[in-house]
Amino acid sequence: MSSYYEDLAPGSGCREPRAWLRSSRPRMSLNGRWEFKLWSGPAEAPADVMRPDVDVDWDELEVPGHWVLQGHDRPRYTNTAFPFPIDPPRTPDANPTGDHRRWFDLPDDWERDGAVLRFEGVDSCFKVWLNGTEVGTAKGSRLPSEFHVGELLRPGRNLLVVRVHQWSSGSYLEDQDMWWLPGIFRDVTLLSRPLIDDVFVHADYDHLTGAGTMRVDVEPSSAQITIPELGLELQAGEKVTIAGVEPWTAEVPRLYDAQVAVHGETVELRIGFRTVAMTDGLLTVNGQPLFFRGVNRHEHDERRGRAMTVEAMRQDLVLMKQHNLNAVRTAHYPPHPAFLDLCDELGLWVVDECDIETHGFIYTDWRGNPADDPDWAPMMLDRMRRMVERDKNHPSVIVWSLANESHRGRNFGTLAEWTRGRDPGRAVFYERDRSYEFSDFYSLMYTPLEDLEAIGTRTEDVPPETEDDPELETRRRGLPFVLAEYAHAMGNGPGGLADYQRILERYPRLQGGFVWEWIDHGLLLPGAIDHVYGGDFGERVHGANFCIDGLLFPDRTPSPGLTEYKKVIEPVRITGPDPLTIHNLRTFASLDDLEFVWSEELDGEQIDAGRLEVPEIQAGSTAALPPPVETQPPTEMPGDERWLTVRAVLAKDEAWAAAGHEVAWAQFRLGGGSAEDRHDAPSPPQPEAVVSGGVQERGVGRGGLGRVVLGVGEFEGSTGRLVRVGGVEVEGPELDLWRAPTDNDCGQGGRNGVVGEWRAAGLDRLLHRVDGVEVGQDELVVRARVAPDGLGVGVRATYRWVSADDGLRLTVEVEPEGEWGGTAVSPRCGSWPRVGVRMVVPSNLDTVTWFGGGPGEAYADSREAARVGRYTSTVDELQTPYVVPQENGSRIDVRWAELTDAQGNGLRVEGAPYFQLTARRWTTEDLERARHRSDLTPRDHIYLNLDLAQNGLGSASCGPPATPQHTLEPGHYTFSLTFHQFGRSPGHAVGASDT
Repeated sequence: MSSYYEDLAPGSGCREPRAWLRSSRPRMSLNGRWEFKLWSGPAEAPADVMRPDVDVDWDELEVPGHWVLQGHDRPRYTNTAFPFPIDPPRTPDANPTGDHRRWFDLPDDWERDGAVLRFEGVDSCFKVWLNGTEVGTAKGSRLPSEFHVGELLRPGRNLLVVRVHQWSSGSYLEDQDMWWLPGIFRDVTLLSRPLIDDVFVHADYDHLTGAGTMRVDVEPSSAQITIPELGLELQAGEKVTIAGVEPWTAEVPRLYDAQVAVHGETVELRIGFRTVAMTDGLLTVNGQPLFFRGVNRHEHDERRGRAMTVEAMRQDLVLMKQHNLNAVRTAHYPPHPAFLDLCDELGLWVVDECDIETHGFIYTDWRGNPADDPDWAPMMLDRMRRMVERDKNHPSVIVWSLANESHRGRNFGTLAEWTRGRDPGRAVFYERDRSYEFSDFYSLMYTPLEDLEAIGTRTEDVPPETEDDPELETRRRGLPFVLAEYAHAMGNGPGGLADYQRILERYPRLQGGFVWEWIDHGLLLPGAIDHVYGGDFGERVHGANFCIDGLLFPDRTPSPGLTEYKKVIEPVRITGPDPLTIHNLRTFASLDDLEFVWSEELDGEQIDAGRLEVPEIQAGSTAALPPPVETQPPTEMPGDERWLTVRAVLAKDEAWAAAGHEVAWAQFRLGGGSAEDRHDAPSPPQPEAVVSGGVQERGVGRGGLGRVVLGVGEFEGSTGRLVRVGGVEVEGPELDLWRAPTDNDCGQGGRNGVVGEWRAAGLDRLLHRVDGVEVGQDELVVRARVAPDGLGVGVRATYRWVSADDGLRLTVEVEPEGEWGGTAVSPRCGSWPRVGVRMVVPSNLDTVTWFGGGPGEAYADSREAARVGRYTSTVDELQTPYVVPQENGSRIDVRWAELTDAQGNGLRVEGAPYFQLTARRWTTEDLERARHRSDLTPRDHIYLNLDLAQNGLGSASCGPPATPQHTLEPGHYTFSLTFHQFGRSPGHAVGASDT
């Protein structure tokens, strides 16, 4: 006979699931310091642990918490693989088992009869004893379990003992892409006997009449319900219609306070009136089709794991609202119930996902998958029931998700049937069964753009699961489409968000999607300075850094990817400039909560500003306004750039941001060329792009020791290498085609990534050979070949230097040589990482001022959030602190940049017209070798990359690579840069020793 932690029963002794309620009944939190002892497995754990005098040398532990984050054993991260042999429902003998013990004092007047002990979440299976008597067992890590304990309580001293097993039969249902973190990680509470056992609020809204209908089912049925604001008093189960209620939406989260009361207990509710329906093949709320600007959210704290505080939950939601997100999928389990309270309050649509994922069965070709085994149906249904019953009163929850990545199986039909019967007022979702027999949605993950376009037009290929069932295929083709996951935010990225958004907004069938994912799962262990990820503990089976894939860094700092996503999904779009058109992309709310301000800048300096008078713009409507400034002035000095920036900001404080918070913006180039709407940023330069400029001739003189002097430049005579610009010592520049690979460059398991072909083409080991240095009357020409060892491909590079005004102009010509397109012995290389030059400058030139795109990093397919302006930063601040170091920090569309020391002296670089700027204190090779931030040791110089272009980022760490539009193909390129030294006389050397 199997043990309780290996059987297929959900648990024993548990109360029936019910709603999470805020009750007036006495309660006692049992959170805090517990005694703790870890055993290697159940066989080692003492059978008499429930005795107060058991012979155990107890340690201490914080509850809620995970023992692996408090010095006991180690955390494990896997993406798909189970970290134990696949032999369901059995577990290995080496099954870490943690005994938790808590003494607590019960007041003499505590009403013990009918008391309930509630656990919000325990990973993965546990048994409970109170005062020496077994209470029960439970599985289902991210779900509540309640036990009757009244008859076991006693006045004064009480002993609670909880034994937790890291692995159980339930672990086969919990193979989510995350850390395996055992323990009592959510609240433990002792409740006085509930007099109100359960409440189910049904609050609908009729968008045609503006009326709300409400019924509140209560156990017991004698309860009274009051909603003071509506003047309502009604009986349990009584259905009423209320004229003129304000509906709840994620845009305007209108809640009504209500009380459910019986003698001795009052339950506080917050009710939102809204109606969810599937109408004409679309998900609607209050009669309007929804569009998800969403994110997948794991629960994670860098120090506490999944033992989240309410403050951290609120911080998550505030950041989501501030970055224009309107929806969250609770990947891949129900969150702490307080999180859903906050979603109700602040306003987000929620896809609430059940604690089921069996992904690891891919390694058995799905043999033994619980999803299609009727013996597992009770355990799976138990999890669905506990989620639905707990979360059924939240207006934010509009979709129930059956599971994640668990293949197909008849048990999902059981879950869907029960859910629709219990709660017909919400939609049901499941992505991985490609027949979609039990889902109200068609859904995929990481869909290529061309496939997404086909889905939008309902011309997609028929999946194998429905090709022999015309009725099922007809149903599938009529479903709305939602991207369950897309745009994998791993490391530097994701790229292509704007491309996705343009297609998603084009077709009504496409109802948006959820970016993967919200936060990096890096853990910061006590005393550590680096965040750890899979493999950092010497484990053999792990998912490496695949858990470092969020829009937030582990400390909840927004990444450049989140800034980009905010821009791409703006609920207000501003186009123009003449007329200036404001588009309200919201579904329900007008733009009355916003004000629109503008500024006019000349070469990055503000010259005028004001406020726009904008009429009321209802949801889905637009308004056209005259521009606040002249868009085509009669004269403009050559080189001047005049820009109009229009911003939509909050007009007053909101619960999630203060007045003045920026919601949307747009920039327009005025005069001096065609107007440029920064929402549709230009594509990166393509092959054959040629940029050149005029030259002011100056003589060339010979210096000593084989040096060549050209204007303010000094060169090595034999190699033509620049060594000084005026008084600034430099090394280089030389052609650079390589970058430290990003996670998206590397792809997933060798799929979709470009690093393999880059390395095969030798781009990571290029050698430079000077073939000739030609010193003319007014120019210096260096001809070189750049090529990898062992291969026949290469690049001819010509560096042409001329003196220009008070500076030095470099024109670089790049010409591929050999079969870059691929031969029988040389694989095809369809892209280059970058085309530009690399150079070295003194370390004290550590302040960077530039005019161009900013303030944050940007790349070819991640540049929507870069606005043209004048910015200043230190070199250190230019770095993006990705947990795993990789290419980062590029500033795009730079017209000029100045690197200066503390006295304001330094080097100026100008593009003709633009370049990409990267400056850091370590080399590309240093960055590539580093596994953690602490592996990067600042060197004694600053290393610059001045690029014509870089390859796009894509999303190939789990998704498609950069699109052809954003791919930097091997080809002929020409670009120019001009260097100036300024601040001190040319005779003064600005070197590393200057301060």
